[in-house]
Amino acid sequence: MKLESLTINGNRSTQNCIIDKIREHINYKNLEPGDKLPSERMLSEKFEVSRSAVREAINRMEFYGLLKSIPQSGTFVANIGVIAMNGMIDDILRLDDPDFKSLVETRILLELKTCRLAALRRTEEDLIKMEEALEAYSNKVNKGEDAVQEDLLFHLAIAKASGNSTINTFMLIITPEIITNFEKYHVCDKGLAKEGIKEHLEIFEAIKNQDPQLAKQKMKEHFKILYQYCYST
Repeated sequence: MKLESLTINGNRSTQNCIIDKIREHINYKNLEPGDKLPSERMLSEKFEVSRSAVREAINRMEFYGLLKSIPQSGTFVANIGVIAMNGMIDDILRLDDPDFKSLVETRILLELKTCRLAALRRTEEDLIKMEEALEAYSNKVNKGEDAVQEDLLFHLAIAKASGNSTINTFMLIITPEIITNFEKYHVCDKGLAKEGIKEHLEIFEAIKNQDPQLAKQKMKEHFKILYQYCYST
């Protein structure tokens, strides 16, 4: 699995323009709550933008609950009042791309929760996925190769084992940006990678033994360098 494929593409300003134009259609009653959105092709022609830009804008609105896609039926405007809809769109358009430190901080907060839930809810299949990711990470590290992707795949396996689809989705969203910027910001010394094998194994054993408190403690210890990065300044 290549995590780069998860990376969110597209020009944010173009997306914002498309979202704003869809909002105008709602405000002028061309679209109302519950109505089906025109096709991507029709919107791209009407707004004179690429279909990929329309798709990304729609995905963004769907993520925030403003649109809802129904398989084999289409995409529909959520049943939200126009005033609430406008307020939510205003907030979305004001959102900036998160900085790297914020992403790392969010990851820490999420993972302290996911490892506890994983210890309580993990299945045998989850344990197999974690072991596979742990083995892949260990192999890369022992060969002296970069193992950032394998490291994060292990953590994504834990997120999946938590049984909380929302947390899992958030992890999938922030992970590609973290991968892209790990080397850029020199967060972790590559010399610590072998220590990471031991730390991963301790987290895995705590989850396997269904000990949520120990799992959380071991995850916190594993993040000691990231804690320093986030909270030392």
